[in-house]
Parts: sequence; structure tokens; C-alpha cells
Amino acid sequence: MIYEIRVYEAAEGKADAMRRRFLDVVAAKFFPRHRIELIGAFTAQTEDGRLTYMTRFADEDARKKAWADFGADPEWAAAKTASETDGPLLKNQSISVLLPATAGLLLS
Repeated sequence: MIYEIRVYEAAEGKADAMRRRFLDVVAAKFFPRHRIELIGAFTAQTEDGRLTYMTRFADEDARKKAWADFGADPEWAAAKTASETDGPLLKNQSISVLLPATAGLLLS
């Protein structure tokens, strides 16, 4: 299994809209469609305009294909455009792809 952590930083004043779009549209509709398994979505205890979430994939090929399919989905493109009539919701993002550590690595 491969895990991915993404951290989205909202554009100024757009944190609530960014989170709503992620939870109500992206995670609810498009992730299942494109075989992106959402493990969890998180915010900080103090408002910092970020959304952190973790996903899981069978392997790297599945991860790449899922994101490519998601990015090419015309319905997602339309939903994104409709949600950004007053400008982009996302200011920045970081992506970390993680592999499970083996027991031998943990003991070294």
C-alpha cells in the first residue's frame, strides 16, 4: 500500500469554501469515482487556513492513474470552475507520498 498526505493552504478568506468543496464535492463524489480512498481529513485546532488529508492506494501505478483520471474528469473541471467564480480557493499545496516502513528499518 502507498499512502499520500496532502496539505492544502487556502487563498485569503477562502478556507471555509475550500474545505466545503473538498468534503462535499471532491471527497464525496470524485474520490470514489476515481478510486481514491480517503483515510481522513483534518484541520488544526487553531484556524490556519489549511486542510490536511490522507489517501491510500494499492501501489504507485494506481496512485498515478487515479490522480490522472481525476484531473482529466470534465465534471471535476466544471465543478472547480463553478466554485472559483471569485478567484481560486487554493493558494498552495504540498504532497508527500509514503511507503510503509518495514520492521527491519524500524529496528535499525
